Amino acid sequence: MNSAAHLGPRRGRRRVFEKTLADLTQVLEQSLFAEDIARRRGLLQALDPRVKALSILALLIAVGLSRSLPVLLGLYGVTLALAWWSAVPMGFFVKRVWLFMPFFTGVIALPALFITPGLSLVYLPLGLVLTRPGALTALFLLMRVSTSVSLGVLLMLTTAWPTVLKALGVLRVPEGFILILGMTYRYIYLLLLTAEDMFLSRKSRIVGRLPASAERQILAASAGTLLNKSLYLSGEVYLAMESRGYRGKPRTLDRFAMQPRDWLWAAASLGVVTAAIWLGR
Repeated sequence: MNSAAHLGPRRGRRRVFEKTLADLTQVLEQSLFAEDIARRRGLLQALDPRVKALSILALLIAVGLSRSLPVLLGLYGVTLALAWWSAVPMGFFVKRVWLFMPFFTGVIALPALFITPGLSLVYLPLGLVLTRPGALTALFLLMRVSTSVSLGVLLMLTTAWPTVLKALGVLRVPEGFILILGMTYRYIYLLLLTAEDMFLSRKSRIVGRLPASAERQILAASAGTLLNKSLYLSGEVYLAMESRGYRGKPRTLDRFAMQPRDWLWAAASLGVVTAAIWLGR
């Protein structure tokens, strides 16, 4: 009875290799899914990438300059509306932004709940007091970061990566910065594929169930091998890009041309940004 109860949780627990493979596969699937969203018919997908990038940048500036919580809430609502009009799955979009927010921004905002002086709201154990200004400060920080991240994610989901790089080049962004971005994207994607192949080949050569300690040793050895391969792949990725015509500037088959809808979008974005900066002073 005790033995069966002891083995039950172990059987239900996922193995290290299976979890690692599942995580790698999920990352690759999300990357492919993002490219599928960029090809859909939506509001932002139909805009000129240069206008789209500038409007998102202007909205980010408005978020950074705003000192009003209602204005930030309104800008976040505008971001959600743009995602919906651009055929972006709302559940996927919201989860992608808010899944890691509590672990990063929440840790930074947590002390403000207790160290900001003001009217007390809640008394907690160990002498901690939650104040009203502290709660507003933490909420303000969360909304500013979440709105900024949502705008960046929205731009990446509705625009193919080579098109983003080309638009940055047209907007006179330094070529070295664009080169680093292009290399980083291609290298991370190739590194994930290599890691997935390594873990899959290792799993196919394992017969039976290994102890947890042996699985951790194999995982550590695989990580070292992957690091060694990464040094070799860094040069191979750049040579592969050069063999396909890359000379420091991203090239795509798309030709940028301003349409009436792009001018209309630019005017509407300018109006929203101006109103947000004025009301958020």
